[in-house]
Amino acid sequence: MSPPLIELIGATKRFPSGTGSVHTAVSDLTLAVRPGEFVAVVGPTGCGKSTTLSLVSGLQPPSAGQVRVHGRPVESIPDGVGYMFQTDAVMPWRSVLDNVASGPRFRGVPKAEAREQAADWISRVGLAGFEKYYPHQLSGGMRKRVALAQTLVTSPRILLMDEPFSALDVQTRALMQDELLRLWSGTGAAVIFVTHDLEEAVALADRVVVLTASPATVKDVFDVGLPRPRRVEELRLTEEFLAIYREVWESLRTEVEKSRAGGRTDVA
Repeated sequence: MSPPLIELIGATKRFPSGTGSVHTAVSDLTLAVRPGEFVAVVGPTGCGKSTTLSLVSGLQPPSAGQVRVHGRPVESIPDGVGYMFQTDAVMPWRSVLDNVASGPRFRGVPKAEAREQAADWISRVGLAGFEKYYPHQLSGGMRKRVALAQTLVTSPRILLMDEPFSALDVQTRALMQDELLRLWSGTGAAVIFVTHDLEEAVALADRVVVLTASPATVKDVFDVGLPRPRRVEELRLTEEFLAIYREVWESLRTEVEKSRAGGRTDVA
């Protein structure tokens, strides 16, 4: 097996609270993700899922433990990381083409070449013909396609995705899930995908990681032995999918109940 591309080794993150005390968001978190692996992370609301992504991305340093990417400690934003947030990061004053080209341009790619790369990815996400449109002229699903092209145009080796499709309607969400799997397949990129939707986690991932109620640590890891390529809507109707879903939910359910009983929903 190839060595891990992403490693969290006993990682802990503490934040000062508004009362002058210290809040522990994640505690003793250990997780490894290899190249080409799609890992979904689920857990109760407020348990620290987004904090986990912040540690991997270098946006937050760990308070204790280690975070490694490419075998090296994360001390700043690592090279080759693409981050897709719940709220898309498209720039309203730029066209679709210039939004997608902004990543290559930031990395020093000449303007003409950056626009050529952007046009290719705009076509890949199904928006050919919309290059000159502005974000306010697009539907929510189309904006997500722009955000996906923005993320993938730089050929990241690591994809960090924080509930990227949660704001979409059910039909559009399923289409975007299929698009993500199609575009990711064969890239060799490692994916950490945070979601509240357990169906989404099982349908997309190679492994589903269940985090405990806050402070989060890894409770269980489930292998998803469903064949690829996958069609999300068709997959959800199979007995194999339902069996894995039930197994993961049994683990997650007790943590959700603990979280509700504790009333902790203040930390992402």
